[in-house]
Amino acid sequence: MLLILAAGAARADELRPGYLDLTEVRPLEWRMTWKGPLRSGLASRAMPAIPNGCRAGNPSRDLDETALRIVWTLRCNAPLAGQDIRLNGLDRTISDALLRVAPLGAPVQTARLTPEQNSYRVTARASRWDVAHTYLGIGVEHILFGFDHLFFVVALVLLLRRGMTILKAVTAFTIAHSLTLIGTTLGFLGLPQRPVESVIALSIMFLAVEIVKAQPEAPRLSQRVPWVVAFLFGLLHGFGFAGALKEIGLPEGEVPMALLTFNLGVEAGQVMIVLATLAVLAGVMRLSPRALRPAILIATYAIGTIASYWFIERTLV
Repeated sequence: MLLILAAGAARADELRPGYLDLTEVRPLEWRMTWKGPLRSGLASRAMPAIPNGCRAGNPSRDLDETALRIVWTLRCNAPLAGQDIRLNGLDRTISDALLRVAPLGAPVQTARLTPEQNSYRVTARASRWDVAHTYLGIGVEHILFGFDHLFFVVALVLLLRRGMTILKAVTAFTIAHSLTLIGTTLGFLGLPQRPVESVIALSIMFLAVEIVKAQPEAPRLSQRVPWVVAFLFGLLHGFGFAGALKEIGLPEGEVPMALLTFNLGVEAGQVMIVLATLAVLAGVMRLSPRALRPAILIATYAIGTIASYWFIERTLV
């Protein structure tokens, strides 16, 4: 029951940072949208400042179980190029926020606002380095805090536990989700997001069952051909990555760089997860070899229980 309650709090693909979007809908008229997650405290502590030279109309507010969303209409005296976009109150949180600025007829600009750097100066054109730096960080954060993808990689390591076999499986997973991520983002592929999220939860449940039933003398299907299993499920996880990336948006004129660095960030996060899981397994093995199997089973039942909750929630709700 405790695991199920924890699963309700651990939203798998919830965008963990805050999200501030400024889109120019008509010349000198902007729509400013602020989405502050409730769990991180951004909803109550942080609020965007109105840019200099702009007047804001009455905002509309929308509150759900995960975030506060506020939308303003801004009418400005001049273009925002050269203006600072600031998120007040960010220094009182431990979270950061993603910023997207989309002027009419100009490239989209993106930046990461942090407690140390809570403002961004709009430029005439987005810097390629800024795009790379921002989307690399988004990719790392998505794999580390997108818990369904994290659980899948951890379960893969718990199932295989051998360096070369893990390398092959993770490589297959990487190739697969890169294909569907790029194909979906560029408009060549597409699946409804809700069923994809349900099957992603099902993929974690499948690995959990394989771990529990694994016997050294009778390898399971996922142990005999792990790269095939990882590749097939990786295709589905790629649609999940694409859904998150669609919510954030891509900078016009720098789409290849954004896709490349987002993918590199995801791979960097995967490597961190694999190494951390192997380090924990090695530590348990060194301290008490007989405790290794019970420890794996405890972790597996925890992962499987949360994934089961996600599957039911996404299928029925």
